[in-house]
Amino acid sequence: MTTIRSAAFAVLALLFTALMMVVMLPGLLLSRRHFQRLARWWCHGLLILLGLCCGLRWRLVGAENLPRGPAIIAAKHQSAWDTLIFHVLLDDPVYVLKRELIRVPLFGWYLRKAGNIAIDRNAGLRAIRTMLPAVDHALAEGSQVIVFPEGTRTAPGEHSPYQPGIAALYGRANASVVPVALNSGLFWGRRHLRKRAGVITIEMLPAMPAGLSRTAFLAELERRIEDATAGLATA
Repeated sequence: MTTIRSAAFAVLALLFTALMMVVMLPGLLLSRRHFQRLARWWCHGLLILLGLCCGLRWRLVGAENLPRGPAIIAAKHQSAWDTLIFHVLLDDPVYVLKRELIRVPLFGWYLRKAGNIAIDRNAGLRAIRTMLPAVDHALAEGSQVIVFPEGTRTAPGEHSPYQPGIAALYGRANASVVPVALNSGLFWGRRHLRKRAGVITIEMLPAMPAGLSRTAFLAELERRIEDATAGLATA
């Protein structure tokens, strides 16, 4: 039954996305902020389909830590679900994402229009230098910049080294850094068709303290996110 329900979601999500790709096309003429509303409808619609087809819903812990206004969100990344939820939780999410996505026909246009920041993940320090002014611009517009510090999705119980780009942002940006833990990978695995019924938990943690060295910041950020994520894996 889980496989059938997951397949039904895949088909309906594809049809819904195809419809939204058409509906959103005139939105390219709108302001970026107005276009973000269309992106929110698309993400919200997919989350509703997940609930209807797969019985997969979500809950938020730590709502008091949700930023209002410019901020950097440093989030654990276990599933494609993580790329949807912030459009529901935040006013103006802007993602730091891999450059290859921007090159996808039509979809890439929408990502760029929404103000997302594309980087070459293989470019090392050059990618960080490209990212920093773009993040500065997004924060100046009042956006919440979403960064996945590991740089890729990781399965529950695993984690990759946290990348130095988030520490560079912390040292440069005049905005709070809010860590986020979640357990989406328990229900929607990487490259998996099957989606388990249940409730994904996403936890907004208190903002990181100011004034840490980059090394201390990166270690503390990793500790907070990984400890909270481990707790959600057994919740």
